[in-house]
Amino acid sequence: MNKVNTLKENREFSYLYRRGKSLVTPVVVIYYKRNNSKVSRFGITTSKKIGNAVKRNRARRIIRAAFWEISPFLKENYDFIFVARGKTPYVKSTDIKKAMLRQFKENKLI
Repeated sequence: MNKVNTLKENREFSYLYRRGKSLVTPVVVIYYKRNNSKVSRFGITTSKKIGNAVKRNRARRIIRAAFWEISPFLKENYDFIFVARGKTPYVKSTDIKKAMLRQFKENKLI
């Protein structure tokens, strides 16, 4: 994957939640949909259910680290949203990377 941007607008997140497909793992939920640009985009969501600010930031950090390791192998022109789950702050980025890889391979996104 050559270029990756981030999703920032609420309407972009809402659209992907409504129209995108979802992949569920014990540590992260992935929403994805093909877009019309030449750039793939991603966003990360962590709710207060995850814990305090320290835990939410850790969850975002490890999801981002796992995604950056996988991103060169993903197909282009997709939007992704990663939603942290309750276990996310307590696992390592390698565990999240394995879960992401498994789901991406099953759905032919790699």
